Formats: sequence, C-alpha cells, structure tokens
Amino acid sequence: MAKKLHIKKGDTVIVISGESKGQKGRVLEVDRKNLRAIVEGVNLVSKHQKPNAAYPQGGIIKKEAPIHISNLMLVDPKTNKPTRIGRKLNSEGKLVRYSKKSGEEIK
Repeated sequence: MAKKLHIKKGDTVIVISGESKGQKGRVLEVDRKNLRAIVEGVNLVSKHQKPNAAYPQGGIIKKEAPIHISNLMLVDPKTNKPTRIGRKLNSEGKLVRYSKKSGEEIK
C-alpha cells in the first residue's frame, strides 16, 4: 500500500531544494507509488514533440516533470510561508492536516 503523504493535489507548495529552489506552484498530480508530484510551472523540461492533433505544429515544448515530494514543502495558508504538516482530530472527530507554524487547519 502507498504511504500517506503531506501534500495533496491542489495544494500550494514551495520547492525547498534542487534546480527549481524557491519556486511556488499548485500541485497538479501526485504519484504516491514513486513519491513524486507534478507542480504547475516548476521543474520544466524541454520535450521534442512530433506534430499530432493536439500540437499540429510540433516542435519543442516546455512541460512540467515530476519532482520528489521530499523537495516540496506546503505553504501555510495564513502566513504564506513554508510549513511542516501535522495531523489531528477536529471538532467533528475527523482527522485533518494542520500547519505546524500557525496551527491553521489545511483544507
């Protein structure tokens, strides 16, 4: 079974190491099996695209490549700074993620 991760699709994250360090973006996809995520506008690679229905012109296109989740940190919704994540039971008894920096619940 795949491990539970600190980030989900739709989260805003910041890259904390690697070539794209310091860049922010929204998570488009998470691969739990390989512990990787695709982040909007981060870790762009050039792909040589043959002409097809989607790209009738073809040529070289920029595309987001997966980045390891250990290089990503969630952005605190309150302070807009990177934060670590904890899990706790809310008032309804549901397990939710919260920001360790501000204590704010993450939707």
